[in-house]
Amino acid sequence: MPSFDIVSELNSVDVKHAVENASRELSTRFDFRGVDASLEYKNETVIMSAEGDFQLQQLQDILRTSCSKRNVDTRAMKVNPYEHSGKTYRQVIDFKQGIDQELGKRMVKLIKDKKIKVQASIQGDQLRVTGKKRDDLQAAMALLKAEDLPLPIQFTNFRD
Repeated sequence: MPSFDIVSELNSVDVKHAVENASRELSTRFDFRGVDASLEYKNETVIMSAEGDFQLQQLQDILRTSCSKRNVDTRAMKVNPYEHSGKTYRQVIDFKQGIDQELGKRMVKLIKDKKIKVQASIQGDQLRVTGKKRDDLQAAMALLKAEDLPLPIQFTNFRD
């Protein structure tokens, strides 16, 4: 019985390179001369620090641009509110991986509402879609690609 998995994964090496490129660009930017600002990548999170909240927004734009150049989907970025202590502002950006239960249920409901002859089941942080025909599976893929989901999704483990 043909099947495939729907996952949401990021290449952590590309994310790390994007952060390194963004920090390199930060060192050459004229508006950040003499300003204590930095980007740091640790355990799937980016810690940004600057002297003002406006500069944090600029850092975030630099990071988004750098991520898009490295083909890292920016929908996976979860921007947390900034923290202010003393004269520095800090902001943590998490990169989400895996499909949570709520989004998984939404995707299963979307497939069932279109009455495509496939079965979708949630398995941890991924979805498994099975069907009798390859065309039905491809219709489910096309449906999910066309939908505006809050996370980037990939289709893996296609078995015929």
